[in-house]
Amino acid sequence: MLISSRLATLVLASFLASFGCHAQVPAATKLETGATLSPAVAYRVEILLRDKAQMPPGSTISIGPVEASDVAGFHTITVTVTANDKSSHPIKFLLSDDGKTVAQFIKYDISADPRTMVSDAGRPSRGGPASAPVVIVNFDDLECPFCARFHDNLFPAITQRYGDKVHVVYRDFPLDQHPWAMHASVDVNCLAAQSPTGYWNLVDYIHRNAEDIGSDPNAKPDDSKADAKPDAPKHTLDRAYTQLDKLTREQGARQKVDAVKLASCIAKQDASAIEASKQLGTTLNVESTPTYFINGEKYEGALPIDYVFGQIDDALRAEGATPPPPYVAPPPPAEPATPTPTKPAPGNKPSHNSGSPGPELRTRVSVKPQSPASPREASRRPLRTRVSYLHPWSWSRRAHGCPRPA
Repeated sequence: MLISSRLATLVLASFLASFGCHAQVPAATKLETGATLSPAVAYRVEILLRDKAQMPPGSTISIGPVEASDVAGFHTITVTVTANDKSSHPIKFLLSDDGKTVAQFIKYDISADPRTMVSDAGRPSRGGPASAPVVIVNFDDLECPFCARFHDNLFPAITQRYGDKVHVVYRDFPLDQHPWAMHASVDVNCLAAQSPTGYWNLVDYIHRNAEDIGSDPNAKPDDSKADAKPDAPKHTLDRAYTQLDKLTREQGARQKVDAVKLASCIAKQDASAIEASKQLGTTLNVESTPTYFINGEKYEGALPIDYVFGQIDDALRAEGATPPPPYVAPPPPAEPATPTPTKPAPGNKPSHNSGSPGPELRTRVSVKPQSPASPREASRRPLRTRVSYLHPWSWSRRAHGCPRPA
């Protein structure tokens, strides 16, 4: 309702207004709990509200009896506005005991320990114990490429810098647009029930190799088709499920878990715990991945590593712990020189390795040597080696995360 929303703006403004509607000073008033406001005071309240909320002339204002308040020197009054046969929700205001001042504010309870605001109970952890001064809870999607980069870069740096001062846990938040993310979450949690170490090993592997999940490394393009793409491995959802299940069983065997119990959990594919984790994320307004909470404070996407370290340092100080020395970002990598393009010999067609962009791609790969399994990977991975989104010089204010579908 428009009137109600206008009154609600008074809450946000948290104004404190005196009744200066007339030059004459009102007679002293003493408020009593349960009493009705005198006509003079009620009239002044109505004038104030009509002016602040810009109410139409046809609206009516009802003021309830005086109630006790936990703010010294003030009582509470409840106001209801009616316009066009519709009434607003009751809106509470503070009225000073002498009847001369109205105030409104929002009260928040900050008594809860920030470390426990987002539950980490029952989850495998890395870093320090659950009693560590800083707790980081990350909502993760195993098929999200931003989560993969975030996982591969930031969390190793956190555990290396802070050691046992930071307790890190993951919660599941597979997004609907990622077809095998839910299956992967179920599988890794089946393993987590028996082996936290196996859980982290499997999460590490899936994030590192997510783009290969569901592909057939032995698949060959059909050259007979005009639209055949030799650099496009064939991905299928069934193959992704099969590979994820196999990876889980193999990691379980390495950790010497109960193979029968693990196989039963994988086959059952009970997603109830994953759905509960997603529901928790929804109540916390998680809208993309990665979204992580540092002692209860929410952060989204791949923020610069020095910024994240600064927030962790602040959280440590708030808990009475001493952070490590200030982080100094390394200098940006120097741009490798691009070889001068050479002209192909007459009568020969230029190859993919001559001229631009071929040499540029080769120099990008040389920044961090890799052994791509396919030309498709060669065209992707150099971008991850050349530009690190975790460094301030390459960071933009554009969100770096997988958004939840609307």
